[in-house]
Amino acid sequence: MQRMHSPEPSRRVLLTTGSSDAHTWNLVHLQLFLEEHGHSVLNLGPCVPERLLVDTARMTSPDLVVLSSVNGHGHQDGLRAARALRADEDTRGIPMVIGGLLGISPDGAEERRAELLAAGYDEVYADGTAPTALLTHLGRLGERAGARGACTGRAAA
Repeated sequence: MQRMHSPEPSRRVLLTTGSSDAHTWNLVHLQLFLEEHGHSVLNLGPCVPERLLVDTARMTSPDLVVLSSVNGHGHQDGLRAARALRADEDTRGIPMVIGGLLGISPDGAEERRAELLAAGYDEVYADGTAPTALLTHLGRLGERAGARGACTGRAAA
């Protein structure tokens, strides 16, 4: 497989689902997509408790935390994750985005989006948003990385 490179600098991405989401195909898809575009990805896998997310973010200092939801409870999981990351002094400034199926019904989508943004997400992507939106977001991030090492692989939660 030929590796594609984004014109933007390589970023370090911490990728996960919420604590109640057991789906993995979305994470694998996003990881491969981001890696093909030259980014370094640490995929925490499914069902990640908030404490593990915060501890890993503290250890790896990613340029972006990405939460991807498939089970329809992304809103609830995302709020808990955002509160945990924003409450920790070492992780409160890390940019984060969330996307996927954030509710079990389209009703209330705008309210969920507003609540997630208020909780600290930099962007909320509706289900069906093209993954290229992540590339655009990564390209807009300021230079934080410096000469840090790669943040790659998959971790068991």
